[in-house]
Amino acid sequence: MPRVVFLLVPRVHLLDVAGPAQVFSTADDLGHPYTLTYVAEEPEVATVQGLVLRTETAWPSLAPDDLIVVPGWRGPTRPASAGTLRRLRDHHASGGTVAGVCAGADALGRAGLLDGRRCTTHHTVQDELARLHPRAEVVKDALYVEDDRIVTSAGVAGGIDAALHLVAARHGPRAAGEAARAMLVHMHRDGTADQVSPLLRWRSHVDETVHRLQDLIETRFAERLPLRLLAEATGCSERTVTRLFSRATGLTPLAYQTALRLERAGHLLERGATAETAARAVGFEDARALRRLRARPGRTMHSKEASWTQAHP
Repeated sequence: MPRVVFLLVPRVHLLDVAGPAQVFSTADDLGHPYTLTYVAEEPEVATVQGLVLRTETAWPSLAPDDLIVVPGWRGPTRPASAGTLRRLRDHHASGGTVAGVCAGADALGRAGLLDGRRCTTHHTVQDELARLHPRAEVVKDALYVEDDRIVTSAGVAGGIDAALHLVAARHGPRAAGEAARAMLVHMHRDGTADQVSPLLRWRSHVDETVHRLQDLIETRFAERLPLRLLAEATGCSERTVTRLFSRATGLTPLAYQTALRLERAGHLLERGATAETAARAVGFEDARALRRLRARPGRTMHSKEASWTQAHP
């Protein structure tokens, strides 16, 4: 069972802890097991909002599938010790993922994990992060950024987006969608194509028929899904399926499926898969098709440019 370890520092922001924790707890409720652990250098940590949190002071043993999350805080506060920062480095070096929410990115920078990597944080402290860690590439006005198993987010509600992104990367977009709907959070968040999941970008509508279609596509995105099959699943005509889907999302069903395939292939490539392996895992015929689509401007096909036939994904 993967473990999510939250490293808490004094004056931590409550939502930076609770938001991501709720995402992983909800994913656990939905059948994607996680164990949540909270550690700190003292047995009690006071939040900015006044609530005192009790934590463990002994770190559990971690495996590469485990995740460390460093929530943000309001300064001034005592930074993590050298020993704690070493734990962050060691976990990443062993193949694990480390995430920083809001000012938590500073702890990752102090551990040397931002050097040469893209990252982000809350817009009010982006310049400060860049000043403190000049070897980092700070991406401004992004909700979250992932670079080589280092995930950073803008903080507050952005920590929820980053956690949903991690759930989607590990369990597929439908799992993240189910978690978001269970939490009643908005699925649409502004951001660039590389930083926001197609799941989050095109799930903000209220058309239940299209949601059912998206559930089907997300569950079977690596398969051939002709329009006929989608029409039968919803009891609609093929023309109605295309019209409803395009009106709700701005995409054809094929374009949505392609976006999901590209996102999943990108996660596999980041984790060391070859282009050929990633391509076949998500349903493309070969690596050439994957490379061609990844090179396209915008990466996804909108309705007006989706000239492919739905029968040939």
